[in-house]
Amino acid sequence: MKISTVSLLAVGGRFVRFAVVGASGTAIQYIVLGLGVEWVHWSPVDASAAGYILGSISNYGLNHAFTFRSARRHSSAAPRYFMVLGIGWLINTGSMAILVNAVHVNYWIAQIFVTSFGLIWNFLGSHFWAFREVANPAAEIID
Repeated sequence: MKISTVSLLAVGGRFVRFAVVGASGTAIQYIVLGLGVEWVHWSPVDASAAGYILGSISNYGLNHAFTFRSARRHSSAAPRYFMVLGIGWLINTGSMAILVNAVHVNYWIAQIFVTSFGLIWNFLGSHFWAFREVANPAAEIID
């Protein structure tokens, strides 16, 4: 498979749009993390997990319409997206538990570290599977 400069630029553009959209979801996650830990007295792991879910939900529509400009139906894209993000949630929550509870890293530093891995995982899963272009939208149910 030959990769052209144009296709690399297209992926790069999608990644930038994904990161911009992701910043809003990350802001939601970090707000829930801070408020959850400091005001509600949740554990950092629980607050991070809750924030991740809310940020993921808020980002779906923007990623579908803006980041990937997907022609994929919501009935096909949404389950795929939330499966990718579900695995991302497991990575986020598990990594936070290890870093905060076992390694005793400050929860803000741990979250920043974990967020960088989540960005990569979520982009790759969204780009190559959840919002992957379909050759024949009418046949996407079996895609």
